[in-house]
Amino acid sequence: MDELLSVFKALSDETRLRIVKLLENGELCVCHLVAALHMAQPKISFHLKAMKKAGLVNDRREGKWMHYRLNESDLFRRLLFLSVVDRIEEARVAEDRRRLEAFMASRGGTGGQGDVVDLLD
Repeated sequence: MDELLSVFKALSDETRLRIVKLLENGELCVCHLVAALHMAQPKISFHLKAMKKAGLVNDRREGKWMHYRLNESDLFRRLLFLSVVDRIEEARVAEDRRRLEAFMASRGGTGGQGDVVDLLD
């Protein structure tokens, strides 16, 4: 029961839901999320830490860059993410996606270290 409380508490924040929506297409660097959400890096890192603690995201370091992706390691999380992203209206995150695309274009598609990685490949 504690795991469920942790997961749903982590998802009870609008910023974290926006992060889930952005990560639905694959891995992103923290710099991508900072640009997309138009928030300071410490604030984004705070939310990612809460999400990681709840088991919602996995991270990996590449040099000085931290990359995050949804943790779809079990059926519960996969179904949860499908339900969450399905219920978030695309219009609510359209500006986030526009900022992300502009940031990546300004960096020649890399926005720091690597492009968005499609997890379905």
